[in-house]
Amino acid sequence: MSQSQHPVALRIEQRVGGATRLLATVMCLPLLDGIFPALVLAGALSEPTGILEVGLLIFGGSATVAVILADMDGSPREQAKSVLLVGSVVVTGAVVEAALAPTIAAFIDLAVFERFAGLVILAVAAQTASARIGDYLPRPAIIIALGLVASLDPSGAQVAVQFDPGLMLRAAAAALVAVAFALHLALFGPWLRDIVDIDRFRFGSAVALGVLPLGLFGLVPGDAPLALAVLGMTFLFAFDPQDSVADFRSGDDSEDGTDRSQADDEYESVGPASADTVAEEDHAPWL
Repeated sequence: MSQSQHPVALRIEQRVGGATRLLATVMCLPLLDGIFPALVLAGALSEPTGILEVGLLIFGGSATVAVILADMDGSPREQAKSVLLVGSVVVTGAVVEAALAPTIAAFIDLAVFERFAGLVILAVAAQTASARIGDYLPRPAIIIALGLVASLDPSGAQVAVQFDPGLMLRAAAAALVAVAFALHLALFGPWLRDIVDIDRFRFGSAVALGVLPLGLFGLVPGDAPLALAVLGMTFLFAFDPQDSVADFRSGDDSEDGTDRSQADDEYESVGPASADTVAEEDHAPWL
């Protein structure tokens, strides 16, 4: 069972099992449930800040942090190999779905679909914050399916496969951001486990996800890095080195206490030196 107590990670691990499979499912979940193609269609990758937000919050996110820091075993090099293996699948899937996005966009009203894409992100944010809230919300795939039906507009659509190399490149960049983030967690995991509060990061990440759709709804400028700012504050609040310092101090105290007790035991077992013995050692060192 997942040690992180992350609602998404716990639910997925019950189905797949294993840390590497769990990481693969968590990072590929936006590709499987339609969140990533929905954001691609909504234009979330049109700006560099959007690429970073999708990479860090959608592909990366608190679930990836929880799996790598709390559930994965092995050395940092072994964990890095697993991350690179999973990352190759994520990048490939992102490019393939971005290649199909222009064809799908020809059949839907993007203005309507963007609203449903924002609702999907809000649902994922609620599920990240609380498993109980997530039980009352529909699955992201259901919301996306409803959005496709509501925004379906086949008038003037051409049945032809369309490719946008620039969009495919931006999708690959977003996936690579997530892979670089996960690789950083794997390599520096032994240090990060002692200074990062995973639960704080989970709640902060949920808040960052919650503000991400504000740009899709037109409430804030689309190029405003509000979600990245919230994520940056989340990193600061999740930084908690007090536990590691306390463990270090307690370890020093226990070591000192052990040494002193051992010295006391040796003193009691040997006993104080007599005056004659001291005199002999001082005046006759050659004896």
